[in-house]
Amino acid sequence: MNPQAEELNVIIREKSTTVYELLSERGKNIFFPKKGILGQTAEAKGTKINATIGAAIEDDGTPMRLDTIASKINMDPSLVFPYAPSFGRPDIRAKWKTMIYEKNPSLKDVELSLPVVANALTHGVSMAGYMFLDEGDEVIVPDLFWGNYNLMLNHAYGANLIKFNLFKAGAFDLEAFEAKLNEGGIGKKAVILNFPNNPSGYTPTVDEYNSIVDIIKKAAEKGNKIVVFSDDAYFGLVYEEGIAEESIFSSLCRLHENVLAVKIDGATKEDYVWGFRVGFVTYGIKGGDAALYGALESKTAGAIRGSISNSANISQSLLLAAFNSPEYGDQKVAKFNIMKKRYDAVKETLKDEKYKEYFEAIPYNSGYFMCIQLTEGLVGETIRKILIDKYSIGTISLGNVLRIAYSAVAAKDVKEMFEGIYSACKDSIAVGS
Repeated sequence: MNPQAEELNVIIREKSTTVYELLSERGKNIFFPKKGILGQTAEAKGTKINATIGAAIEDDGTPMRLDTIASKINMDPSLVFPYAPSFGRPDIRAKWKTMIYEKNPSLKDVELSLPVVANALTHGVSMAGYMFLDEGDEVIVPDLFWGNYNLMLNHAYGANLIKFNLFKAGAFDLEAFEAKLNEGGIGKKAVILNFPNNPSGYTPTVDEYNSIVDIIKKAAEKGNKIVVFSDDAYFGLVYEEGIAEESIFSSLCRLHENVLAVKIDGATKEDYVWGFRVGFVTYGIKGGDAALYGALESKTAGAIRGSISNSANISQSLLLAAFNSPEYGDQKVAKFNIMKKRYDAVKETLKDEKYKEYFEAIPYNSGYFMCIQLTEGLVGETIRKILIDKYSIGTISLGNVLRIAYSAVAAKDVKEMFEGIYSACKDSIAVGS
C-alpha cells in the first residue's frame, strides 16, 4: 500500500473505525498524491517561470486559447481554459456547502465535509461505489430504481443490487425496507435512497421519512455498520404538502456513529444544466470532524484523479456565477412553477376514472417522473411501440410499467398524452383478440 494511502487510513481509523471498515479495498488503497508531479507543481505555484504543469501559456501569462473558442465565451479565460483541481474548485465547493445548509435548515451547526466535485451524479455514484463497494457486496435498493445503478455498481464494481418492495397500499413499504436491511447477520450494509425517486417520482411523507431514519438507527444500534448513498438528483422538486422537503441525508449524517451518510447531488436537474456535468459528493457521520472528512475528501479526489482527472472548469465557473447572481433565486422559482404546473396537469387528468380500465398511477408527488401500472395482460413494450408508431408519443417501458417524464411535456399536452396511452392500450387489446 502506498504510504500516502496509509497516512489517510491512520486518520480514518483513529477518527472512526466504522468509516474505515466501510471502505472498500479500493477505498483503502486510494489517495490523492501530494507528492510527485502534483506536489511539485503546487510547490512551484507563483514562480516567475513555471514549467511544471502540462498546459500551454500565452507570452502574456494568460491561458493559451483559440480565438474561435474564446470569442464565444464572455468570461475571464482563467475561469475557462485551465484545469480545475481534482477536488473541484474551492470557491464552488464552499458555495455548494453553504447551499446545502440553506436547503436543509435542520443541518445548522452539524459538521459536514467540504463537497468534492464529481462529473455530475452518475460519476458521483460511481465514485461512492469505488470508495465503499467490493466485489460481492450487497447494495439495498428499492425495486423501482434508476437502471444506471446496474452499470455503475454491479457491472463496474461487482456489487449485487438487492431489492426491497417500494410501495404497499399506496405508501412507502416500511416493513419491506426494514426486513431487507436486517437480513443476514450483523455487519456491513450499503443502501441507496433516491428521493424524489427515479422512476416513480415519489418522495416519502414526513412520517415515512422519520420511520426510515428510525429503521436505520435501530439497525445501527444492533452493531451494523451502514453506508447510505443519498442520491439527491431531483432534490427540491416537491409538489405536495406533507412531503419531506429536506434530504434524508440531513438526518442520517448525525444519526449514529455506525451510519455514514454520503450525499450525492448536483446542478444537473436542480438547475437545469444537464450537459454541464457538475455534481458533488459530501460526507456526514455523527462525531465526524475536519480531520476525518479531510481524509475522505482526499481519497475521493484521488479516485477522481485516477479516473477523469478533474471536472470541467468552465461548467463550475458558469454555475458559480449563476449561484452568486441576484436573479438566481427568482429564476429557480419560475422554473419550479412550470414543473409544478405540469405535475398538476398530470394529477388533474388522471382524475378521469376511465383510465383505470387500462392503467393506474404508481404513487408520485415530486421530481421529473411518474409511472403507470398497466392492467394484467397488457405488455409495456407493446404499448410503447404502438405509442410511437401510431400516436407519436414516447414513453419508457419497464416491464408492465410505463415511465412518463412529464418534466419534458408541456402542461397543455398532458391530456393528449394520456388519451394516447389509453387508446394504445385499447389498440393492443384489439390486436390481441
